[in-house]
Amino acid sequence: MNSPLPKPTFVDYLHLHFLVLIWGFTAILGKLINPQLSRISLTFFRTLLASVGLVVVLWLWKEWKRVPANDRWAMLGVGAIMGMHWLTFFGSAHVSSASVCLAGMSTTSLFTSLLEPLFARRRVRPLEIFLSLLVIAGLYLIFRFEVDQSLGLGLALVSAFLAALFTIANSRFVRRYNALLITFYEMNGATVAMLIGLAGVAFTSGLTAKEVIPQSTDWPWLGILAFVCTVYAYSAGVHLLRKVSPFTLNLTINMEPVYGMVLAYFILNERMTAGFYAGSVVILLAVILYPMLNNRFAK
Repeated sequence: MNSPLPKPTFVDYLHLHFLVLIWGFTAILGKLINPQLSRISLTFFRTLLASVGLVVVLWLWKEWKRVPANDRWAMLGVGAIMGMHWLTFFGSAHVSSASVCLAGMSTTSLFTSLLEPLFARRRVRPLEIFLSLLVIAGLYLIFRFEVDQSLGLGLALVSAFLAALFTIANSRFVRRYNALLITFYEMNGATVAMLIGLAGVAFTSGLTAKEVIPQSTDWPWLGILAFVCTVYAYSAGVHLLRKVSPFTLNLTINMEPVYGMVLAYFILNERMTAGFYAGSVVILLAVILYPMLNNRFAK
């Protein structure tokens, strides 16, 4: 039986929202990077740079620890899932607006509420289902007025499902291993998966140099994407799973469309419909209600 999680503090929740703000900026970066660069190449360079950065951090902090082969392969496999998550995420941001991409990601909590009981062998909590359905209602409002961006929304839903899978897996790893070590193996798994995918696409369809190699102006954005949005944000997110449940983490991540909407407004000058803003308010309501109702039911 798993031991209960330590109670998160206000600072933990504040840190979590800061990480979500960084993740919300990820979709903006996907828009700022050269659109001719293929999304699989973008994901490959992100994970490759992150892997190099983690090697340096682990060496400086002396956090290396022997990991049994079974767990090592499991982390690499979760990393491949994470790579697919980012590939579909950037694909969504590429074919639609950054705000719609992030709104689709808000369904991560629904997928988590359905999948986590299977892995944790516990009953489905009605509160989690209720709040996830509230998120779906917000998503419906967004989709109703942004129907021309259905492909991007569909890719975001696939990305959300994959995000739920690797978050649940990480909640099991984090009780035995350092968050940086977990992220290192997963970045390597994602890098290998994207390299295989890139080679496959190049062999079957052919890719131009502009689709494979980033331009000089892309490297600063890729650096932020790899070291800030990946090495720091994902390591800190994995570490927070010592105190918060996967559902709490993914429910808070529903704030991504709200933060992303504000960032896209000021950085990309994106203007969305009234339905999008209404849906975002419903999503925000679900995030605010969860800790309040969860504490009340716990008492």
